[in-house]
Amino acid sequence: MPTAPASAAPADLVIDYECRGTGPASIAKYAPVRLRTRLTFATDLVVGGALDLKWSLAYKDASRFTSPGYYVGGAQMNVMGNVQISGSWQNILQPTGATTITQGLQLDKELPLPAGISDPGLLNKPGVIRIEPKDIVVDFAPPSGEANVNDGNDTDNPHGHVIDYSLGDWTPIINRPGSEKHIHNDYHETTKQYAWAELKFIGTGVQYIGPRDHEGGPVSIEIDGEARGTADPSRDAVGDPVNEVHNGGHTLWEVRDLPYGEHKIKIANASTKKAWLDAFRVITDTSKIPPNNQNFHRATCTIVSAPVSVEVTVKDKPGSSPSGTPSTPNPTPTTPTPSPSTSTSQPGHNNGGNNNNHHNNDQTVADKLVMVHGNVATTTPTATPKPSAGPTATNYVAAQVKKTPFGGVPSGEAPEASRQPHVLLAGGSVLLLGSAAGGVVMRRRRATHAGNRR
Repeated sequence: MPTAPASAAPADLVIDYECRGTGPASIAKYAPVRLRTRLTFATDLVVGGALDLKWSLAYKDASRFTSPGYYVGGAQMNVMGNVQISGSWQNILQPTGATTITQGLQLDKELPLPAGISDPGLLNKPGVIRIEPKDIVVDFAPPSGEANVNDGNDTDNPHGHVIDYSLGDWTPIINRPGSEKHIHNDYHETTKQYAWAELKFIGTGVQYIGPRDHEGGPVSIEIDGEARGTADPSRDAVGDPVNEVHNGGHTLWEVRDLPYGEHKIKIANASTKKAWLDAFRVITDTSKIPPNNQNFHRATCTIVSAPVSVEVTVKDKPGSSPSGTPSTPNPTPTTPTPSPSTSTSQPGHNNGGNNNNHHNNDQTVADKLVMVHGNVATTTPTATPKPSAGPTATNYVAAQVKKTPFGGVPSGEAPEASRQPHVLLAGGSVLLLGSAAGGVVMRRRRATHAGNRR
């Protein structure tokens, strides 16, 4: 019956983490976020193979990473684990994984986790290694684009959550005809001077969106508490008065040169004429995000369950030669010749000056044959041949066939000498005498049977 080679069961570690914000606008806004993870890897490891770490991730309870702002589809969740490798070799493996969020995001919307992270590490030498999981880092990568922030009754724009209005100063106008081109067919209106509305956002710019209407008046605008200009919905882009009525969807004012980060826009009615707010449009230009802001939304997760580690043995590759000599599939027998002994060690190991060829002393290992998976390696004496003062001595090696039959293949050995005939002659005489004695006995018995007649 065919048999399959046995293999060790894979390691399966369950590890719980707590994640807290380490960036200025972390996705772990409502910390801590708790994760339950499972780290698995094979334990029957061989040189030349890979230590392939597979790490699955899931939320442990109701805590969640949440969107730090408003974004179009295309944001990414990036996760990087850290695994300490110690023992025969030192390293940090960092399995990574990512998931792309295709739909747009509103502030505080739940963020999905990658299904798993992985990282294969090449095993380049045998030994015993300890595998110990460490911290996990979670990053949010925003996409470039423009995301509308509108206050309405739609599921992607929950009422009363995204834009703050001065209390009692604004009237929501809903269910407007689509021909007016308002975002989500609604807007807010006020006639009170100094009535304000504001939005906190993360991005590199923002637009003030509203209708053009001949009844409108000037609106003052602040960014991060600093006055930045005014917008007048009763005039067009070049400052000429308009005769339009509730012509929605226009960009009345914008800024695009903000450093990526958290900002606040505030508008206020600068007169007693009508003022409108349809939406704010948040702009994110990722090309303007400096390298030192790449961890702006980072969360760092630390182990809260009992620390775990696993020791595994990395075996040498089957068929490798202990002496470090490249193995050949069908070695040709050769006659050893004396040569100075040299000490070799396994590739990748520092033997510290000790011979690692399966002996731990300085004794010469002469004519020792080491078989390794069909490959032959020989060790040679340490003695160095000295030159002879006389004629060169010839060393004869006995042939493999001990006795060569007559007519056989010449082997360099003299034919066997002929044997003497004395033994054969003696044997023939004994046989002849035995035959004669037997004949006499037979004749006597025949005579008796016949009444002694001859």
